[in-house]
Amino acid sequence: MLKLTPAERSALRAEAHGLNPVVMIGEAGLTESVMKEIAASLDAHGLIKVRVFGDDREERVAIYEQICEELDAAPVQHIGKLLVLYRPKKEVVKERSSKAGKGMREVTIVKASASGTKKPSVTKVMLKGNERVTAGGNIKRAKPRQTSTKKSALNK
Repeated sequence: MLKLTPAERSALRAEAHGLNPVVMIGEAGLTESVMKEIAASLDAHGLIKVRVFGDDREERVAIYEQICEELDAAPVQHIGKLLVLYRPKKEVVKERSSKAGKGMREVTIVKASASGTKKPSVTKVMLKGNERVTAGGNIKRAKPRQTSTKKSALNK
């Protein structure tokens, strides 16, 4: 279990104040799928709130301690049915696909059918650095930046 200093815990409590619970633990209790969801949320956010539905305080404390032990998280705060947990985010290095060249990115374009009753068309397209997808699903190139004729005349 991760240990925090009182100053760190206080700063994390202040940061967690505005957060909404991302995981809810219901009647089934702490299942394997709930633990996976808590682990994924901790990896993504670092600091999360978990709501435990149930009136038994001892059971909530046991759940809190079990989560912290199994996921190597730090207990920040336990108020009523809300648990605040912290674990430093894992830095994920994204690998670029080998077929994409420098400045290229893959974009999925979904266009609704003209009649609205058929399935939308889905296409995957490689965009260059100066291209963008419009709201209508069309690809546009960035226009060259306009230069002032007066400034270009002065520079010559």
